[in-house]
Parts: sequence; structure tokens; C-alpha cells
Amino acid sequence: MGPLDGIRVVEVAALGPAPYAAMMLADMGAEVLRVDRPTATLKGDPAKAVLHRGRRSVVLDLKAPAGVDTLLRLADRADVLVEGFRPGVMERLGAGPDVCLARNPRLVYGRMTGFGRGGPLSHTAGHDLNYLALSGALHLLSRPGERPVAPPGLVADFGGGGMVLAFGITAALLERTRSGRGQVVDAAMVDGVASLTAMVHGFLAQGRWTEDGETAPYYDTYETLDGGFLAVAADEPQFYAEFLRLLGLDDVPDRDDPAQWPALRKVIDGVVRTRTRDEWTAVFDGTDACVTPVLSLTEATVHPHNVARHTYTDTYGVVQPSPAPRFDRTPGRIASPPPRPGQDSRTALLDWGLTEEEVAAL
Repeated sequence: MGPLDGIRVVEVAALGPAPYAAMMLADMGAEVLRVDRPTATLKGDPAKAVLHRGRRSVVLDLKAPAGVDTLLRLADRADVLVEGFRPGVMERLGAGPDVCLARNPRLVYGRMTGFGRGGPLSHTAGHDLNYLALSGALHLLSRPGERPVAPPGLVADFGGGGMVLAFGITAALLERTRSGRGQVVDAAMVDGVASLTAMVHGFLAQGRWTEDGETAPYYDTYETLDGGFLAVAADEPQFYAEFLRLLGLDDVPDRDDPAQWPALRKVIDGVVRTRTRDEWTAVFDGTDACVTPVLSLTEATVHPHNVARHTYTDTYGVVQPSPAPRFDRTPGRIASPPPRPGQDSRTALLDWGLTEEEVAAL
């Protein structure tokens, strides 16, 4: 009985951030019905597509009138509809928000786009890297004189996209308890990433951030003797003092003088390279030096802290992140494994109110 128990969601199959938002809703107890396409769009084993966990799947041909009509009938019975097409696609299919909300005024219509539903780039194709670049966030991941890093699609797609969409949907559901009315939630990845940079914009306004400044040597990564890496985030003075103590350093260049940062970085680097990653991990473990090993995805699943908190779970034969956040009375859970497209077409459509004859016709 998660916090969203009783909420019904229709998810029109898409890629990346929209399925992630639907996964978050399903993890929190919502009943999510995924509408897949007649032609396969997934690579690999569908049963291991973690993003699709916790819901059932029906296959509808949305290019056929009967398929669109069925989608509209599902939306009539839903609290939420989630879609991640380019602007105008759902309208051309005949299932845009005007149509759906006219039929079901309580529907929360969640829309996931890259550049948003308005503006010069609204109809332009893009990916996580493009949204990071346009929001200024990609610049934050670069060092002076070096090209920006191309990170995997986490920050824009899932942080600025899927997570913001899930937040918007739950906020709209909460507002509906007062007004009795649904509404459209317009979640654009470039907007979401811009929101994530709020603190840095505050630092800019306060004169505490230089756009092309060098990364502080006490907030960086360092290579160890065995080719591993440590993440050092000893920002505050007391944490920095503990960091130096455990490194065995007491006479170092002034950390408050950026002109001495190259020399300080060289000193820290020289010491860190004298031991392996795991040796340093043992030194800093349980201290306030703000130093952690840089783990691979596989290593992260077996780290003692993550194991103790059940941050990851081996569920339905796949190691995957556990539902987050956590609730003390109504915890989330992974309700079911990822479905194969269409495996629940008959039973789910019947459960959602269609007749045997209508399902057979489809």
C-alpha cells in the first residue's frame, strides 16, 4: 500500500525519462498500465528492462482509429496519463489533452519533452547532452581549457526530466483534491536541468562563483596507486582539516588562495598515489573527511553502506535500485517485473472496463 495506492496511470510508451517517471509512480503504489506499440522498440530482454518494472503492458496501434479510441477509454478511467512524444504528436493522433480533459476533467495529463512545448527549438530533436548544454549545466562539468565531459543520460533525462515530471504529476494530483480538476503538466528537460542549477545561479549573484574558474583541489577526484579514484569533497574547514590529518599533511599551500591551488593539488595528488583505492577507503571510512571511493555500478550494489540500507535489491532476478524515497507508513515496492510488450493486453483491458467482445475485436 504505497502512498499513491489507488491512483491509475496510463503510460504511452516512450523512451527514457517518461518511463522513469512512470516507474517512480508505480514504485509508490500507483497502478500503471503501459501502452506499447505493435512493433518492437526495445533492445535486449524486456524482462530485464528495469525502467518498465511494476506495471502491466497492453499493445495498441495508435495509428488505427480503434487503437486511439481504446486509449481514450483508458484515459477516461485514469487519474494520470503520461506521454513523451514531440509536441503535436498526441494531438495528431486524436488523444491530446484537450480531447482527454474534455472527456475526463479530473485527468492529470503529464507531458515529457526535451526543449519544451514552445520556443524556437520545441520541435527539434535532442538528447540529454543537448539539454545539458543549452541549460548551462554541461559547462559546470568541464575544466578550464578542456572540453566538457559527455556524461550518460542521467542529469537531464532522469533528474531534470523524469523526476521533475513525477513531481509535477504528484503536485497536480494534490491540487486536484482541492479543485476537483485535472490539468496539463508540461515537463521539459531543459527547464528541469535549469532548475537543478538554482544554487549555482545564487552563487553567481553573490559573487561566489566564477564561470571559468578552476575546480578547487579539496573538491575533486584523485587517482590512487592501483588506478582507482577517490572522490574528495572536503569543502568546509573542519572537514578539510580532518582530510589533511588523515593524509598525514600539516604544512600545505593555502587553500583559500586560488593562486596556490595548482601547488596544493600537486601535494594532495602525490600523497594519494602512494596507496590503493581500497587502502585509502579504509583510512577514511567512518570519518568526516568527506572522502569516498569512486565505485562502478556493480561495486556500488555491494558496498556495505548500500547493503545495510537496501539501496539496491535483487528482485525478480535483476539487481536494481530500490524504490526511493522511503516512507515509514506506506513504503513503496516493486510490484512486478518488467512486462513483455502486450503480455497483459487481454486481462488489463478487461480490468479497465472493456468487454470481451471489444477486446476480441482489437
